[in-house]
Amino acid sequence: MKKNLRLHWFSIVILALAAACQVKSVEPPNILWITIEDTSPHFIGCYGNKDANTPVIDQLAGEGVHFNNAFSTGTVCSPSRTAIITGVKTYKTGTGNHRSTITIPDYIKGFPYYLQQKGYYTTNNKKTDYNVSDEKAYTAEAWHESSDSAGWWNRADGQPFFAIFNFMDSHQSRTMTHTYDWYKKQVLNKLDVDERIAENEFEIPPFYNDTPAMRKQFARVYNSLKLTDNKIGALLQRLEADGLKENTIIIFYADHGEGIPRGKTNGINLGYRVPFIMWFPEKYKHLSPWGTGGVTSNELVSFEDLAPTMISLARGAVPEHLTGRVLMGENRSDETNYLVLSSDRADNGIDMVRTVTNGKYLYSRNFMPFIPEARYIRYMEISDIKQQMRRDYEQNLLNPVQKRLFEARPAEYLYNIDDDQWELNNLVNDEKHQEVLNKMRQLLKQEMLNARDVMLLPEYELERIAKEQSPYEYRMGTAFAIEDILNSAWLAGNRGDMIAGEQVVNLSDSNQIVRYWAAVGLRSQPADILLKHAEAIRKAMDDTYAPVAITAAAMAWNQWADKKAEGLLKEFCFHPDNNLALMAIHYLMYINDKTPFIETVRASRELEGRNYNAKAAAVDFLGSLGLMPNNPSYRQ
Repeated sequence: MKKNLRLHWFSIVILALAAACQVKSVEPPNILWITIEDTSPHFIGCYGNKDANTPVIDQLAGEGVHFNNAFSTGTVCSPSRTAIITGVKTYKTGTGNHRSTITIPDYIKGFPYYLQQKGYYTTNNKKTDYNVSDEKAYTAEAWHESSDSAGWWNRADGQPFFAIFNFMDSHQSRTMTHTYDWYKKQVLNKLDVDERIAENEFEIPPFYNDTPAMRKQFARVYNSLKLTDNKIGALLQRLEADGLKENTIIIFYADHGEGIPRGKTNGINLGYRVPFIMWFPEKYKHLSPWGTGGVTSNELVSFEDLAPTMISLARGAVPEHLTGRVLMGENRSDETNYLVLSSDRADNGIDMVRTVTNGKYLYSRNFMPFIPEARYIRYMEISDIKQQMRRDYEQNLLNPVQKRLFEARPAEYLYNIDDDQWELNNLVNDEKHQEVLNKMRQLLKQEMLNARDVMLLPEYELERIAKEQSPYEYRMGTAFAIEDILNSAWLAGNRGDMIAGEQVVNLSDSNQIVRYWAAVGLRSQPADILLKHAEAIRKAMDDTYAPVAITAAAMAWNQWADKKAEGLLKEFCFHPDNNLALMAIHYLMYINDKTPFIETVRASRELEGRNYNAKAAAVDFLGSLGLMPNNPSYRQ
């Protein structure tokens, strides 16, 4: 009897060990990423929008896990995608400015490279948009294929794959920028009549004027998403027809927030938050710490987490430079209590916003708040919806909430994004929210300090450094005086006599970047305060550091029509360095009297070697005066 009992327990142990080994020996999963463009969860059915028509996406969520607190690390495509491919936040690599070419260290490889080392076949169909120098070589190292024909079908028999398919149909070009006739042909006419969402079948966000003209344009968002949903369905059918679905983990997300005015390019929840869904086949359900079958997770997730998670899922070693979390599997990281996000230049629209969120509250610090949320960005200015909004503003047809988009921002936002999904009620001055405000302020400043936020450098300086050294490594050296620079920048946007006094002192600092932020900060001060410091501002026009001189000149012209300032600004409009020319023209878009600069800006646009951003700024300047048609043929 004892012998039989021992044999019985021995059999149980053997079976348990065998089962454990079987789990370990399950082949690595295929991984399919479905990426869509410019979409906030606000407009998808499974996230609570009853007007949306997204059954395929909703089914993925109903069978898998959908995340309520997933955030892009940027608010426009190329910074967002650069953070994804490198696994490193753009304020560390210096890649936060839209479509820039910045040197990064050789050891920061596109993360699919590490999947290749574990035997994966890696394909990208097809968008890259990486803000790195020699993007072509960087792409070639990361992907076996990156083209509009790339997919899992060219891999070796039995080889696991990692494949991205990027659907453009919800992109800003479809939802607002291309002409309405183009949209009808390429989007609306590709939907069956019963699939289309009519102009009176949805709620319009309250920061838009609810008129037939605006509804006509906003319906494009819903119909473009419906077409996207249809195409996702076709891809999933192919995956199943190829007999691969039951071996494939599917991850669906958007590259950043909604591509409408006030969403994309703005450092608020509507710019950062994305829909994010994971679907697990039966074979790999054990990898999901959240469960499956329509689970909702409030866990904080950012794009910084994707690279380490995929490498870990492929059973690779996560490189030390990747500091994001591993979201699933044996090496899952502890959850985080907050995320830090960033938004910088988008096309010709210079800006700098840093954000911290815990999922319930979102705090944003606007370092250049003299620029409104609806700032001049050529790619948006050519759209019918933006032009309609500007007409309504000029004709005083907007309510106070809607007008705010065209007026100077406060230095800080604090929104309860659980209760205020459209971010209408800024809680910065609410007595009940001072504790959370101060905590988030401190978290943000400490992260900028710890990460040594290299995007505090003007783009002119970043590109100069990147010719010799990667900004990622430069920021760790003593030449980058992060504490002094951040203290100067932290004053920017705050208004008042005491702040202005500190900024004037900083105008004489030995560090040119400290002086730059002093000038940028003064630009947001009201006229009566600037008048008290007119002498210091005029003196700053002689600064040997061009970004300081340009900023001071913009103030001196705007406040006092200073003739020397006029001459300096005209001179910099013609400067051969595109970043300095862009800076000068960008400031001119937000001054009161633009008339003396019309011919200068017009001529600067035609200069040989002028890049898209400087040309686009020139066209926006002229367009703001009614001197340039706002249509797609005038993008440059």
